[in-house]
Amino acid sequence: MTDAELMKEAFAARKMSYCPYSGFAVGAALLAKDGRVYRGCNIENAAFTPTNCAERTAFFKAVSEGVRSFTKIAIAGGRADQTETDLCAPCGVCRQVMMEFTDPDTFEILLGKSETDFQIFKLRELLPLGFGPKNLE
Repeated sequence: MTDAELMKEAFAARKMSYCPYSGFAVGAALLAKDGRVYRGCNIENAAFTPTNCAERTAFFKAVSEGVRSFTKIAIAGGRADQTETDLCAPCGVCRQVMMEFTDPDTFEILLGKSETDFQIFKLRELLPLGFGPKNLE
């Protein structure tokens, strides 16, 4: 799957966002090493704390199906009433979940303004001193 195809999946996932409180829709498309793609969207809750981010939704869907190896994730987020967005970086909690299941030196994070305009970062760039499973060895 190309990076552009993965970003298209993220924008498709964004359309499923449940964001009645913030009006900020986020979609994510997580590429597993076996080639499968897991979509996620943000799901808000009136109590706020139970809200789940798009990135974690994608990871949790994959992990709940037994998948534990990933290569990259595409993220698209912005006002729900706009099709083009600004770059939407994952929150700290999502970065920590990524750290649990990926190699921060190789895992790629694609942040998109549109399906064809995006930037690519390694997790290590967005979480330079991350704490992960290797810290507990």
